[in-house]
Amino acid sequence: MVREQYLTTTDDSGTLASVSEYIYMIGIYGWRKRCLYLFVLLLLIILVVNFALTIWILRVMWFNTEGMGYLQVNADGLRLEGESDFLFPLYAQEIDSREDSALLVHSSENVTLNARNANGDVTGSVSIGPSQAEGFGQHFNIISNHDEKLFYADGNGAVVGKGKLRVTGPEGAFFEHSVKTPLVKAVLNKELKLESPTRSLSMDAPKGVHVKALAGNADVTAHFDILLHSTAGLLILDAESVRLPTLPVGEARTSGDSQGMYDMFEVCVCPSGKLFLSRAGVFSTCSENQDC
Repeated sequence: MVREQYLTTTDDSGTLASVSEYIYMIGIYGWRKRCLYLFVLLLLIILVVNFALTIWILRVMWFNTEGMGYLQVNADGLRLEGESDFLFPLYAQEIDSREDSALLVHSSENVTLNARNANGDVTGSVSIGPSQAEGFGQHFNIISNHDEKLFYADGNGAVVGKGKLRVTGPEGAFFEHSVKTPLVKAVLNKELKLESPTRSLSMDAPKGVHVKALAGNADVTAHFDILLHSTAGLLILDAESVRLPTLPVGEARTSGDSQGMYDMFEVCVCPSGKLFLSRAGVFSTCSENQDC
């Protein structure tokens, strides 16, 4: 809108002269002004609603100077109280429970723990599922709270660190290959059985193999032959009596029947207990062929 205003002035001759001055007044009027006020009011409403939502979120999430609700932020890391649900992977260097409670990890499917190197490659993994537990890594080591090695396994073999490995299953233990151990012992009042159903069973030791039954019998059963062989030593049977109950009984021969006599031997015993063979005769020949 332009408004014209007339002013009277005097010139050098003293006569009055009218001077017209134009004053320009700029503004918004009409529906534009109402739209502007409505837009400002809408901005104020949005600002108030955002401020109210911010206050509500702060109250619901329990934000405070130490953290957010049960989640506290300190110099050592994050401390979370109570139970929490993680919908996505959790990356952490160390997870500890409180001193007076245990750390429980639950999942409806499986729980997987991965260790990665600087390039992001998985170097070790432990996965526990509903039907099986799997582990992946170069070494597997179990250490007690006294820094004692309980179990160690790698690509070369497995080592049991404690003094005893106890197998309590009713079927015992099954080994596809050799086992190295200084002692194989049964549970008290139970039998110890070493068996190879379809192959051979071998026990080797550089300084000797000892088989002891302190309160029972020691039975060795074979389908074919049982061989007791010593390369450079003695075979000692130390007992109150040595019995061979199922030996065949030969037929008696007359003194004149010398046929087949040279194919027969008699077993002689020295005072030291040594056994040797002597060719059989009409009478005993042990005294003639002493090998004590």
